[in-house]
Amino acid sequence: MSEAARSEFIDMIRSHSGTGFGGGIGMEYTEVTPDKVVVTVTVGPHLHQPYGIVHGGVYCAIAEEVASIAGAVWLGGEGKVVGVNNSTDFLRAVTEGTLTATGTPVHRGRSQQLWRVEIEDDRGRTAAVGQVRLANLQ
Repeated sequence: MSEAARSEFIDMIRSHSGTGFGGGIGMEYTEVTPDKVVVTVTVGPHLHQPYGIVHGGVYCAIAEEVASIAGAVWLGGEGKVVGVNNSTDFLRAVTEGTLTATGTPVHRGRSQQLWRVEIEDDRGRTAAVGQVRLANLQ
């Protein structure tokens, strides 16, 4: 894929910020490249579980979306990606502030990809770490 086509594809991805499930929980894309995707999410009561901390499913959803967008951008419109496994570990309770999730590749191959997504609180402390395996559908 040419650099111009990749840039257009990234712009299309960014234009969907604020829509779908990711938009529903408030994901904002701050960096989108073939090698890294960064999103932020403002924490509020709509993301809490009954104990007043961010629900674990929110971390899983963030990891899934970050990895899927990153994988799709790397694949560059030559196909689609779908998540086939999501393993997310919860390390620190967060009640307020902003989460920042950064996705980077572990493996990118012909038929599958593996992405690591680290989610930090607004003090730079790791709150969750996810690993998402994607299948490349051509």
